[in-house]
Amino acid sequence: MAKQIPEVTSEQWQQVNEFNRNMVQEYLDNSVHLSPKTLEQYRSALRIYFWWVNQNLNNKSNIEIKSREYLRFQNWITNLGLSESAIRFKRSTISSFNQYIMLYYEDDFPTFKNYVTKQIKVECSGKVYKKIPLIPDEMEILCKELEKRGEWQKLAYVKFTYSSGCRRAEAVQLLKEVVDYIPIIKTVKTKDKEGKDIEVEITKYKTGDIRRKGKGRVGKVKPLEFDQEAMNAIKKWIEERGEDDCPYVFVSKIEGKYRNINEQSFNDWCINVFSDIIGRRIHPHLFRSSRATNGVVYEGKSLESMQKLLGHLSSETTKIYVVKEDSDDADEAFV
Repeated sequence: MAKQIPEVTSEQWQQVNEFNRNMVQEYLDNSVHLSPKTLEQYRSALRIYFWWVNQNLNNKSNIEIKSREYLRFQNWITNLGLSESAIRFKRSTISSFNQYIMLYYEDDFPTFKNYVTKQIKVECSGKVYKKIPLIPDEMEILCKELEKRGEWQKLAYVKFTYSSGCRRAEAVQLLKEVVDYIPIIKTVKTKDKEGKDIEVEITKYKTGDIRRKGKGRVGKVKPLEFDQEAMNAIKKWIEERGEDDCPYVFVSKIEGKYRNINEQSFNDWCINVFSDIIGRRIHPHLFRSSRATNGVVYEGKSLESMQKLLGHLSSETTKIYVVKEDSDDADEAFV
């Protein structure tokens, strides 16, 4: 099992070479093309790297680091058992940081070269986790077991995340005022099992504005859509939780008070609870891909409806999960 690399604390970061700290901050401040989520991932990766430099390379300046020294870092994270995607992300972040210095500080450091070279390969570790969607039967098993255990918050998370196809960073923004929202009831044209055109009535809900993935610091801001089952689960959780001052649906209890949950908690639920119930590795993004796959493969929904539900700009992105005929509305996802 891969070892967890702890986040670098503020106290540790202050011990890092001043040039490295200042240059990292400047690089991040100028990375306006990155979303807040991606920016935080870059910050974390660079802090981990330069703390390692502090501990293993005598805290030397980044412009003095050689390829053979960077190779030691890459071997270190490889030996920790990180997945290839995690290794490549850290590698690309450090490389991008070096490119920034080369581009904007050429006059100051004319001999500096990007020491993350193509000659330093990422070893095929076998730690590439297959994204096998949760089939409907597995979703039913998971939800029934959480209900049996009285794990109402986790059940609400599973049903809301699956129904809306949202990401972790979007789920944490959900406000509990959503339980008072009026349902959207409408008639939708679809096809029955024999392929005949029919009209059915659907019920769905929209959240308030949610900051979603997109280019730039702000990203896209738009509501998420979810079904009646998810609403019922959210209402049950809020009812069991009782009165408190925290406005968010998903929370942690710290020192007797509810606070907005962090995304890592969703990871922990998946690894420590959901994976145990299903009997294989579960991670938060799997609910998103499962929604698309099950919608098309098992329920006969169109690829276009899944594309609109997940918020993909192109159906080509949705095709990573499934490939089917197109339609023009996300309403069909709730039939």
